[in-house]
Amino acid sequence: MLTQYDEKGKIFTEVVSKIPVRATIQTIKHQIRGMVHVRREERIKDELNRGEGFIALTDATVFNEDGTVMRNAPFLAVKREHIIWVLPEPVEEGGE
Repeated sequence: MLTQYDEKGKIFTEVVSKIPVRATIQTIKHQIRGMVHVRREERIKDELNRGEGFIALTDATVFNEDGTVMRNAPFLAVKREHIIWVLPEPVEEGGE
């Protein structure tokens, strides 16, 4: 990991701190549930609007059109242009 300091001692790194948010994503053919990782002080919408071609999910479950589980994956990259809608799950009381 590359770490740099300015003249006042402020630390700069290339690490981007993100918070996992459980969400359901509807694509053209599948529904996916998993954790979308969002930068601190930002929204899922901000993550979706980034110029990158894919959005990363962890602990993902992919469902067929009939609602059966098609696949589980520790990591899944979803092509942004295939996303129709995203529904974040509400944060429970006492949660992060």
